[in-house]
Amino acid sequence: MSKLNHPQKFVFIADDDEDDRMLFFDAVTDLNLPVEVKALEDGQQLLNALYDSLRRLPEIIFLDINMPGKNGFDCLEEIRAADDYFKDIRIIMLSTSGSRSHIELSYKMGADFYAIKPSTFQGLKNLIANLLGTDWALFTKSEKNFLLA
Repeated sequence: MSKLNHPQKFVFIADDDEDDRMLFFDAVTDLNLPVEVKALEDGQQLLNALYDSLRRLPEIIFLDINMPGKNGFDCLEEIRAADDYFKDIRIIMLSTSGSRSHIELSYKMGADFYAIKPSTFQGLKNLIANLLGTDWALFTKSEKNFLLA
């Protein structure tokens, strides 16, 4: 099929851990998917990039929770408060923790999924492939399918 039928997806990864950002890039490259990734080192960079990219917003933000300065929750709150601009962006909260309070807070604040960072490269590839393959037009958020572990 032509590229017109499968336009390139545009996603952000916001994570203060350089190794995690590089693994994300490597996984997307390995999957050979039509995806453009913009990596950001912290929450403030993420918010700046969003406001600077109003003409071409990402479809999905992979958002680490534990970052210095503005953490993932701070960013999620600000993004969802700017509803008119960013309401169609899907937000996947990322954490090494399966903390019930973090999961519940992420759900209540408007994240689309909460993903525990996979411990293997194959697990990361599977997570990314599943999320990039989601038909968001048919997606219905629910507590039952919110946690990706």
